[in-house]
Amino acid sequence: MTTSDISDFTLEFFSLKGKNAIVTGGNSGLGQAFSLALATAGANVLAASIVPDDGTTGGLVQAAGARYSFLDCDITVAGNPKKVVDACVEEFGSVDILVNCAGRGINEPDVLKYGREHWDPMVALNLTAAFEMAHECAKHMVPQGSGKVINICSVFAFLGGQWSPAYAATKHGLAGFTKAYCDELAQFGVQVNAIAPGYFATALTADTQADPLANQRVLDHIPANRWGQTQDLMGATVFLASRASDYVNGHVLSVDGGYLVR
Repeated sequence: MTTSDISDFTLEFFSLKGKNAIVTGGNSGLGQAFSLALATAGANVLAASIVPDDGTTGGLVQAAGARYSFLDCDITVAGNPKKVVDACVEEFGSVDILVNCAGRGINEPDVLKYGREHWDPMVALNLTAAFEMAHECAKHMVPQGSGKVINICSVFAFLGGQWSPAYAATKHGLAGFTKAYCDELAQFGVQVNAIAPGYFATALTADTQADPLANQRVLDHIPANRWGQTQDLMGATVFLASRASDYVNGHVLSVDGGYLVR
């Protein structure tokens, strides 16, 4: 390395100006944070979701100086992932970044009652749809010689999932898919990585936060001694979507306040 190599490393390595991104589930919850992070760094964002769009995410993205498009789409329906990717290319001109955020969890305390009605919809969304989205994006990224796929896993990609074996299984599977697709696509200049969030304060975890005993059980496992806030995910997102991570391949980055060390 020379001094000129060092001087070339600037914040431009983290710029996403001119890039176009798809964020599944990108208009609510953690997905909204991913959309805003990408937009703040300069990327245009297409959010695909079955959650009705109230304009909030679009307003935030546009306030950051980026373009926003929303597609009401169930990506578990065959053919719809291709429609999402085609819409991004038509709207913005290319697809450079995919954040596979859309997912769900279905709990059942009685393991003997946990059946296919719980298992199948989670596999369809958390794993199969994520594969199809990545596959359709790869058809554009490989010819252009660049692209970033970021799969949103969970700390339960490393742990068992009490009351929801399908959730843990799909997140383990998504971590495995991240490594497998990295092995396929790195040679074409496409990086495939993942983020594994811990416990974050969102509407989906409101009941746990409101229960003093349940809330304390969570905090007892977090060295940082607090729930994650959505902005805690933004730096990792920009890093994995940008030039700064061009030699990071097949990595699952935990953003969990240290949860996995306890």
